Formats: sequence, structure tokens, C-alpha cells
Amino acid sequence: MADFLVIGTGVAGLFFALRAARHGTVRILAKVGKGESNTAYAQGGIAAVWAPDDSAEAHIQDTLVAGAGLCRPDAVEQTVREAPERIRELIELGVNFSEEEAGGYSLHREGGHSARRILHADDLTGAELVRALLAAVAAEPNVELVENQIAVDLITENSIARRAGRAPVDPDRVLGAYVLDRKKGKVRVESAKIVALCTGGAGKVYLYTSNPDIASGDGVAMAWRAGARIANMEFVQFHPTILFHPHARSFLISEALRGEGGILRRKDGDAFMQRYDPRAELAPRDIVARAIDAELKRSGDECAFLDMTHLDRDTLIAKFPNIYRRCHDLGIDMAAQPIPVVPAAHYFCGGVQTDLEGESSVQNLFAIGECASTGLHGANRLASNSLLEAVVYADHAVRVAAARLADTLPPPPIPEWDPGRAIDSDEAVVITQTWDEIRRFMWNYVGIVRTTKRLLRARARIALVQDEIHDYYWDFRLTAPLVELRNIATVAELVVESALRRKESRGLHYSLDYPRQDQREVRDTVLWRRR
Repeated sequence: MADFLVIGTGVAGLFFALRAARHGTVRILAKVGKGESNTAYAQGGIAAVWAPDDSAEAHIQDTLVAGAGLCRPDAVEQTVREAPERIRELIELGVNFSEEEAGGYSLHREGGHSARRILHADDLTGAELVRALLAAVAAEPNVELVENQIAVDLITENSIARRAGRAPVDPDRVLGAYVLDRKKGKVRVESAKIVALCTGGAGKVYLYTSNPDIASGDGVAMAWRAGARIANMEFVQFHPTILFHPHARSFLISEALRGEGGILRRKDGDAFMQRYDPRAELAPRDIVARAIDAELKRSGDECAFLDMTHLDRDTLIAKFPNIYRRCHDLGIDMAAQPIPVVPAAHYFCGGVQTDLEGESSVQNLFAIGECASTGLHGANRLASNSLLEAVVYADHAVRVAAARLADTLPPPPIPEWDPGRAIDSDEAVVITQTWDEIRRFMWNYVGIVRTTKRLLRARARIALVQDEIHDYYWDFRLTAPLVELRNIATVAELVVESALRRKESRGLHYSLDYPRQDQREVRDTVLWRRR
């Protein structure tokens, strides 16, 4: 048993683990390889007030405006004001942010920001964060990182009480998790005093996404099944510019390109963004994604185009080396021709509802990063606030969790995983077919623009799929694809239900049936599975 069980190896999990190691033993579970996470694919950077002509007040205001009235002001204030100190700690841990030739760090500007405040490592910021943090974790004797481990379900006092036929307790407390070893195919108990869900997002619930294959919403789904409150799952951010190419369907074209003057055009060359928002290409992501979606539906074109030809080749290579190289390898010369782009699912603003310390409604269960709903993002995330949120809330969560260690009793004996009469399946095609079906109807019915009729269709279909998955889940021995399918279906259900409950359009949730904001709807959509 470890004092702290950390599920996930992105910036949230690794930063939490490093801090927690000062107070006790830490066990980190990597779903696949230790370097695979949503963080590793983040290009743009991490937002913080760094330049002397910028201010915390401006960053706070930009975040509140992007969040469309649903941000928690105290969460925004906390995150923005603590940002510079967390950045300095990352630098001390070995993160190499890009610098200007004249000295000082290079600062990008992205959509929704009123100033240049995005620190970055070329256009591979996430990979650099993961590199530095993994190196620090490897040197920490109190931390053990285990690869190829997928959490199946959280273990709580009430889950044990139900199995024993006892009455539930309030508040419930997390005791650990059942974990599937992907190599051995066995499920075991991982007990801990504190559990930190750092599992990232759920982009794979949609057919088109910038997320890696591991982004199946595991943390949100497990927390829901454990009885935690889930908030604002209707707010799914679609990144406006994913590379449109048959051999690179999830490659992100960073918002920083638009910050450097990139212009969005239709196939016929028309620059359309000024018609949708006076900020044009620098409008928040929800506005830009809807504009592209509307133009594609109007024109019938397959994609839009991001024009960077106003910058010379040397500048493009210097500022965006990874994007330039990837486009070049695919036959796209971004110095001479526009880049084909389409919107795709990118980031979940909703998730496990937490307080200002990152704790969920289940005692000692913390949720950090994209799997959490802290109140920072509201109805729409401001660009590059996500990596920032992860380190700020990891810091707060460790402080609270560490203070509880001495007073938290070790978990009681936990029953081993019961496979029942499950047998090995010889029909893996059932899993892939159902996964594909969920992703397609989520894209078609619960995408950038929604209607009540489409949402009801999605609700009906997900109910049938849930029944099919339930039977399959208990009839056959667990595999990683089956665990992920179960979680994807749960996340889809939560998104659909949350979207149906919001009778307005706000931020990332746009309904043709309720096209305007309703000031009576300025509230979180909170789902709670009462036991």
C-alpha cells in the first residue's frame, strides 16, 4: 500500500507525485508507457503573467470573458495569481522554455488573450514538460511508477459496504482502486490513503479529436460510478484547427499560429472570421470553431485553410519547427500554401466537480487536470490555461492531502476482484464496432452545434449501448479495450444528459433550439448518482 495513489502521468499526475513524495510514498500508474498522456501532445504552452506590461487583472478578465459567465471567480483568481510561482518551480525542475535572442522568455499570444503571456518550448511544450517531470520523478526515491496499468474502478467504503450488505456511510471515503495489468491480464487491488485522478480528457468519445487513443475519460467514468459529483460535461471544446489530412487525423495546428497573424480562409480564398467576431482569428475557440463549422456546411467544402504565407520560411521554421516539419513531411509547404484544417474535439471543460483544493465530493479523492471541473474554465477554456490549472491544483491538492495523512486510517481489508464466471472473449470485433458506433453518433448528434431532437436520439442510442456493454462486461474477462469502451459509454451518457439539461446556448454548448444565453441558467450542470 502507498500513501498516495496517482492515476495518470501527464503534468497533473507527475507534478502532484513530486510534491506528495515529500510527505509519503507515492505509486503512479501509467495507462500505457510512462510518457503517453494528453500533456505530451500539447503544443501551445502555459499561460502566466510574465511580461512587465501585462497584469493579473488582465489575465483574470480574459479568463472570465472566455468562460461565458460560468467561471468561479475565486478559482480564476487563485489560478492566475499563483501562476508565476508555479512556472518558476517548473523551471527549477528543468523545464526549458523557449527564449528570445535578445534575452528573456519568448511569449506567444493566443485567442482570447489580451497580451502575450504564453510561455512555450517551441511548439512542443507538453512534451518538454513531460520530459523534465519524468526525469525528476525518476530521481525521487519515494515514487514508484508502474507502466501498462489501467484503473478499472475506484474502491470506496460504501462500495465495500454494499458488497457486505451493510448500510452506507456519509461522507464516503476512497480506499484505492481495482487495476488491470495490461500485460498479465489480471485485476488486483491498489490501496492507498489518498487517490489522485489525473487521467486527462475524453476526446476519444468523438470520431474526430486531437487527443491520443488513451483519452477515454477513465477518471470521470470511475468517479461517477463511485458516487462523485460530475459537473458541466456539456462543455466540450472543439479545437478549430486540426490538420486535415488522411495520414494525420489528430495532429494539432496550434492556436499560436493565429496569434502570429494566421488567417482562416475558405477554399475560394475568402477570409471569413471578421464576419463572425471583431477579434477575427483571435476570438475564443468556441466562436472560431462554430464559424468554421458554419462555413463548411454552407460551402460544402471538406475543410478550411489557415494561411501563414505572410511569414517567411525561416521565421516559420524558427517559431513552429514541429508543425513545419510535420506539414512538410505530408507534402504541405506552409510557407507557400495554406494549411488544410478542420475543428475536432479537443478539451473537456467539465469533469469531476472539485473544491478549490482539488478534492471531489468523495473524501480523499482528488481530481486534477482535464478530468476535473474546478470552475476555472466555466463554459469555455481560455487557451493555454489547462497546463496552468494542472500545476496550480496539484499544488493545492498535495497540501490538503499531506495534512490528512496522519489522521487517515489505513484502508480496511479490501475484497479481491471477483471475475465471477467470466470467460475469454473470441469476439473483439464487438468492442471495436460499439466503440465506433458511439463515436459516430456523438459526432453527428452531440457535436459543435446541437438540437434537442439529436440529443434525444443520442440518449436513446446510448441507453441501448449501455445495456449491451453491461452484459458483455460481466460475461467476459476484462481487457483494456473493454474497460475503455465502458468508460467511453459512460462519458457519452454524461455529456448527452448534461446537454439536455441546459436550455440555452452558452460557451461551448450551442443549441439551435435555444440559441441565446439565458441569465436564469447561469449555473453549473451537476450530475450526482445517489447511492
